[in-house]
Amino acid sequence: MDSAADGAPVSGAAADVAARAADGQRGDVWVVVQQQDGVPAEVSLELLGRARELANTLGVGVGAVVAGCGRDTNAFVERLPMYGADTVYYAAHEALGEYLAQPYAAVLCQLIRAEAPQIVLFGATTTGRDLAPRVASALRVGLTADCTDLRIGDHVAKGEQYKNLLYQVRPAFGGNIIATIISPEHRPQMATVREGVMVMPEPQPERRGRIVIVDVDEVDQAPGDATMTFGESDHPLSNMSLGPAFITDADQAVTLVRRVQEEKRVDLKGARIVVSGGVGVGSREGFALVEELAHTVGGVVGASRAAVDAGWVAHDHQVGQTGVTVRPKLYIACGISGSVQHRAGMDQSARILAINTDPLAPIFSVAHYGIVGDLHKVIPLLIKAYRTKGAAGDGGAS
Repeated sequence: MDSAADGAPVSGAAADVAARAADGQRGDVWVVVQQQDGVPAEVSLELLGRARELANTLGVGVGAVVAGCGRDTNAFVERLPMYGADTVYYAAHEALGEYLAQPYAAVLCQLIRAEAPQIVLFGATTTGRDLAPRVASALRVGLTADCTDLRIGDHVAKGEQYKNLLYQVRPAFGGNIIATIISPEHRPQMATVREGVMVMPEPQPERRGRIVIVDVDEVDQAPGDATMTFGESDHPLSNMSLGPAFITDADQAVTLVRRVQEEKRVDLKGARIVVSGGVGVGSREGFALVEELAHTVGGVVGASRAAVDAGWVAHDHQVGQTGVTVRPKLYIACGISGSVQHRAGMDQSARILAINTDPLAPIFSVAHYGIVGDLHKVIPLLIKAYRTKGAAGDGGAS
């Protein structure tokens, strides 16, 4: 019997999954892939890339779990092996066409019990943050939220050595420290991961994987001795099925009336140029200079946590461990000292230009180019130089 951290005995799902892993079943690395109308969340594809790396280290496979229905979702499911999935578990049912926490969690829990993955990863989106805790609670396993890195390593505790654990790395105490969390005694090891912190894998069109159709039945209540088994399927994507998984009436107590979706106002992740301002900008009026420079060079406005906390710009613009991780072609840091939390969110940029009055500011340690000076004087000169160059270029072209 597995034991919880507080000494309470754990039975049922967690013990069953752990027992299967102990019996030699290899335990793949799974990613719960979020999609809507056949359009995947970018973080899910990012996670497939990292899951591939983790699985290669462990010598196991990568599983992708998708719920939904319809032609668009079918087409999307077929493409997942290109991003690193060896097996795609596709729960194709009308009741799963739109995300609702209870039926999604019910099907996912049954799949985990049946296939016993050793790691299950979710994107730290609103959907992932809603679904993952429900699954972890039902299976009585741990869950680390908002991870910024995942690694495989060993750990020794109370004289016992644990091999090949998932190191779940995340900021803690308001981003002031970086914590590494492990779940040595429970399977699966589960985590949600922030968007943008993993590198998007390049699709490999020649790569192939198997698609398993997960049969789903709607019932009044789930049978107590239900067991999922493999069989034949008449689904156009695959002749292999696994199931049935059961969705009960209680799982469908909530219905979706209508979906209201607000367009994203800021796309920091997709920007080629990001111009960020920090506390050195001095005021909301001063931040207008950062916005003008971003507009001039065709970039997107970013900010440090200090600038956001000061109320000079919305949280959507925050770059760093407690904000968005970016990898633009050019990152311009204006009045940003460069705390470790901020640098972790932008130090993978192709080119970094830092403007700061302090020549010893940590931001210069990661910058490719640095300007020591008052940003209120430097930025207008940069804007003027850029506009003058643009005007000269237009004149030459004409």
